[in-house]
Amino acid sequence: MVCRVEPGTCAQRQGLQVGDRILGVNGDVVEHEDYQAVVRRIRASGPRVLLAIWAQHLHDDVAQAQQGGGAPFCPLLAPGLRPRLCHIVKDQGGFGFSITPGGQGPFWVVLSPGGAAERAGVPPGARLLEINGVSVESFSHQQLNRKLWLSKKKVTLLVAGPEVEEQCRQLRMPLAAPLAEGWALPTRPRCLHLEKGPQGFGFLLREEKGLGGRLGQFLREVDPGLPAEKAGMQSGDRLVAVAGDSVEGLSHEDTVSRIRAQGSCISLTVVDPEADRFFSMVRLSPLLFVEHTEAFASPQNPLPVPLIETRDPPDEGTAAPCAMPGSRHCFLYPQPGGGYGLRISWVASGPSVFISQVTPGGSAALAGLRVGDVILEVNGLPVGGESDLGRLQQLPELDPPLCLKLAARFQQDLGTRIPSKAGKDQALTSDVL
Repeated sequence: MVCRVEPGTCAQRQGLQVGDRILGVNGDVVEHEDYQAVVRRIRASGPRVLLAIWAQHLHDDVAQAQQGGGAPFCPLLAPGLRPRLCHIVKDQGGFGFSITPGGQGPFWVVLSPGGAAERAGVPPGARLLEINGVSVESFSHQQLNRKLWLSKKKVTLLVAGPEVEEQCRQLRMPLAAPLAEGWALPTRPRCLHLEKGPQGFGFLLREEKGLGGRLGQFLREVDPGLPAEKAGMQSGDRLVAVAGDSVEGLSHEDTVSRIRAQGSCISLTVVDPEADRFFSMVRLSPLLFVEHTEAFASPQNPLPVPLIETRDPPDEGTAAPCAMPGSRHCFLYPQPGGGYGLRISWVASGPSVFISQVTPGGSAALAGLRVGDVILEVNGLPVGGESDLGRLQQLPELDPPLCLKLAARFQQDLGTRIPSKAGKDQALTSDVL
């Protein structure tokens, strides 16, 4: 329940009132979560948060309906139907999109087939909501063009496809940035799992002024060979969460206490300076874009699963999977700690090179790859024969992004998720830091 609203704040201007009941945070239902869990969600939202509330005078009606076993009252978007935050890098054909003509917003994106915008995940017919964290809903066409021109070689768009726009309209839910999922983002937060060694963690936590003069907790003096470095920590990283809980706005002493309270094994979420600048520009918390994998591999300890495996042909009587017609392009960027979060398999019969495993939340999954997708080309070069296996083994060494041309999915699942590694060098802890 909202128990106080400060006069003159954005909460008051948005109409929040004492006694309002919070049902959802950023599109997730929190009706049955405890107080601390809801507070953590709101704090993790950073500069912007979307709250679904019921006004005080409706509480009795809500209670009666819930006794009848009704559905949740919080508007809930269908899985996969969210606005997209798409980072576009200009190529020879420009950004690969134009804007519907008109004197003033709203605007819709018109894609160039195969262009940079389409490759970055902008859906056809998408409504343009923001450019580099700035709403363009009330921009004139001239202001919009100037904003794009100032973006030079790269731009980050917040867009909503027609299905998302229609569902938000039906649910009376705003097309808000905190609902967004990231597509082809240039950088992401990193999750570091530390296990305390005989000499401690091997890093120093220091309170310093960061972007815009705001105080933050920064990681410094990362000792070579100790757990912090093995986990992928870099001097200059900013700490944004401990065990998944945001530490934004906490004092240095409170942050240290939270780390030490985790005992000998801790999980830290950090952003490097590039990621810090990016999420500051789009005015969204990096915690909204944490990749939810079970474990991250550090550069010193990549995932133990080989990228390529050779499968035996299917048994007689087992229908070989067939690819659906059509193809698409996906661009992959390395995930924190390296790797792309996928495994490629080869079979002697049928479409020979396909995706057999995809790490949930990894770069491949976020780019839209699915188990069973057939690989037709890598960086414009066709693949398919056994002679291509050696070249495919070199994929992790190629300069990102990787451009994969994929046929539509197999109609049956051929693989399982990549098993995570919980090796000694991956879990890290806290004490003297």
